[in-house]
This record gives sequence, C-alpha cells and structure tokens, in this order.
Amino acid sequence: MRLQRQEKLVCYSARILADYRRYVRLFGATASLREFVDLFLRRQNDPEARIIVPKGVEAAFDTPHGDEERQAKQAIDAFRALQATRFEQELFKQRKRLADAERTLAAKPTKAALESRRIATEKVQWLLGKLAGLRSSELTEDDLRIFPGHYAPVMVWEGGRRVVKPMRYQCRPPGKPPHWDAKYPGTYNARRDNLEGEFWRGLFGLSHGIMVISGFYEHVKRDGDNVVLEFSPQPEQDMLVACLWARWRAPGKPDLLSFAAITDEPPAEIAAAGHDRCVIPIRPEHVDAWLNPDPKNLASLYAILDDRARPHYAHRLAA
Repeated sequence: MRLQRQEKLVCYSARILADYRRYVRLFGATASLREFVDLFLRRQNDPEARIIVPKGVEAAFDTPHGDEERQAKQAIDAFRALQATRFEQELFKQRKRLADAERTLAAKPTKAALESRRIATEKVQWLLGKLAGLRSSELTEDDLRIFPGHYAPVMVWEGGRRVVKPMRYQCRPPGKPPHWDAKYPGTYNARRDNLEGEFWRGLFGLSHGIMVISGFYEHVKRDGDNVVLEFSPQPEQDMLVACLWARWRAPGKPDLLSFAAITDEPPAEIAAAGHDRCVIPIRPEHVDAWLNPDPKNLASLYAILDDRARPHYAHRLAA
C-alpha cells in the first residue's frame, strides 16, 4: 500500500474557517447541527476518545439559537468546566512541586531539584495559559488552527444540497481497522497521484468534501534545523481545499466522520522555501461538481484539480 511516510507529510496544520455559520452564509450550505451536538456530547462523556475541537469551532455556539445549538453550548460549557477543574488540580500539584524544589535548593542545590524546578515552572506557565484561554472570550490565531486528529467543519454534498459537518482531520475509510490511525499517521493527506490507489479508491469519485482555510503550516529544514513555516496566499483569501471524506461505522462504535486534504506538487515559491507538497484550492465555479462527483468520469475530477486556484504563497517563520 502506497501511503506517505511520516517525514514527508504535508499541511502539518492549517488555519481554518471555523464558524459553520459562515459556510451557511457563503455557500448556502445547511449545517448538520445534530452531528455537532453528538460530537460535543461524546467529547464530554468519553475522555478516552480524545476528541479535540478548536475553540474557533466552539465559538459558533456562543450565542445559541434553537434547541440543537443550545444542546451544543451546554455540552461545550460542561466540557470546559471539566477541563478547568483538571487544570486547576494539576496547577496545585505543580505549584507544590515548585515550592518543594525551591526549599530544597535553598538548603542544598542539587541537579534533581534544579530539574524539578524547571519542569514545574514550565508546567505552571502552560497551565495558567490554558486556564486563561478557557476563560477568555477572544479568539486567537491558534484557536483557528487544526492539527492532525483535530476536528474541523467540512462541506459535503448530501440530499441534493451542500451540508457542513464536523470531521476529524485524519481519514479512516470504511472497512479499515482503528489501529490504522497509528499505523498510517499520514492519512490526513491524500496524494493526487495516488487517488486511485488501494487506500483512496473507495472515496475518490464518490465521497468528496471541501475545507476552507486561509493559510497552512509546514515543517522544513533550515540550516540543519527543523522549523515551521506559515504559508499564506497573496492577496489574503480563503482557499477551498479539495478533500476526500468518509463515514466509518462498526458495531457498537459511534460513527467516525473523517477527511483528508488532497495534495500535489508545490508551486515554485513553496518548493524554494523547502517543502515538497501543497494542498489544492479549487475554484468556486467547480464546488458543486467536486462535491457531487461522477464516479464514471474521473477525468473530469482530475480536470477540476488541475484547473485550481493558483495564488502566490508568501511565507514566514511561524510564531
């Protein structure tokens, strides 16, 4: 099976259009609110699922309208309360650890005490930042950023219309076992030259989506160091990234909605910056044809990918 090796992964993270309501306004889409509610409830009730939803996605429910939005808001608030309690408990432990290390160092400096103080200091600062983020009503750029395994809104075609659903950014096609998530960690991207391969052929031409992003981040080598670059289209714009998606089902398990962004060879400016792949932003006039594909005419789908939007990508070191 031909899949990306981990060191060659692309679109390590992306800055997304997080608010499902903007999909509704921009694309005339319908939101699958029940699936948002179910996701938030599962995150609240099943910690082992390790569901990660960016704060920007949650923010769409800050002022709820209707029963399902209110249910989503209640689940979000309950989860944040649980998080706050866990962070506060851990903060108490780390502050005690820090105080113990300081007392030891005052009496007799040791390497172990110095290391304990360093770790406790870093953890205290991290926990204070997490608590501040939970309590703040302002969104930061990080609140709009997804990494593999995070959930994001994805637009698909269902029942003759555009629909927005929450999906995990790492695709697990139907029939694949859960342990493949770890065995093939690169399946948050699908190479254009492998769409008809064993892993993706059950989705290409059948199950397409669009993720809207305004930039993405990549690991590159600079002077022997691994650094993260932020790439942004110029002029600034939203990009309609071509994706494949799947609904995974198994007896006794909740459905998993997941997706992968399609990637291709990079434009010259990304290659010059040191990266070897790029997402494919399709043109607005191709949205419905992409979302509602004809599996008997794969050539037309490749044509949509080739007739892509081609912005110039500026880059900078990510903060």
